[in-house]
Amino acid sequence: MTEFFSDIIQHLKTYYKDIVDITPKFLLAVGVVLISWIIASRIRRFADRKLKRKMHDDLLASFIANLINAILIIVGILFMFRLIGLTGVVQSILAGAGITAFIIGFALKDIGENFLAGILLAFKRPFSVGDIIESNGVKGKVVSLNLRDTQIRNDSKNIFIPNALLIKNTLINYSSEGFLLQDFTIGLEYGSDYEKALQLIKSVLKDYDDITNSGYSNSAIVAGVSGSTIQINVKYWVKTDHIVTDGKHRSEVIIKVTEILHENSYTIK
Repeated sequence: MTEFFSDIIQHLKTYYKDIVDITPKFLLAVGVVLISWIIASRIRRFADRKLKRKMHDDLLASFIANLINAILIIVGILFMFRLIGLTGVVQSILAGAGITAFIIGFALKDIGENFLAGILLAFKRPFSVGDIIESNGVKGKVVSLNLRDTQIRNDSKNIFIPNALLIKNTLINYSSEGFLLQDFTIGLEYGSDYEKALQLIKSVLKDYDDITNSGYSNSAIVAGVSGSTIQINVKYWVKTDHIVTDGKHRSEVIIKVTEILHENSYTIK
């Protein structure tokens, strides 16, 4: 029994010495990672500000700044392993356990795929910050392009779409140089004065402040007949920004068109 307790005490002393030996290395590793993260964050903010000022492309500038941030953090982690002498240990563990291929083939497949897709999106630029896009059944205003996903906002909801999905699937951009194409259909009773109705609708499109009448074609045309109803299709371009959603303008234009038609004794169906 005495020998048993002696062995336990001996093992505890060994564990204690091992903990004491590894504690400085562990603290040094934590310190290196924290310093790397702080430096990378500050450089990212500095690069983001400078790039946006020189490039005038918020989407690409933010992506490059985030890329620089990620590279600096990875370099800091690798330096941490080298500094505390764990580079060889980590490689030996991964090789000995036979999981290197597993990590690269499975765990990093999604990350690498979305990362490369993000680079393609950043330089091909099928959309910019503030554009209204639709992909994979999701529609919203572009907020930012990150290393792994693209953030869009729809009705105060933040939606994150993996970059690879935007590359693989159909992407619809409803905006053009800061303008968004909207349309709606309104029905008038058969026998109405259609020409006058079209002129009234066009007057609304002309007087509405956020609708552009320069360089873009706004229209109100008779699109078809359904029973005793004449279908009028209205199309117009509105200014977009980072705050106003695409539904605000459409709602206001429909209300104004409805009001002016009612004032002129038209029956809307």
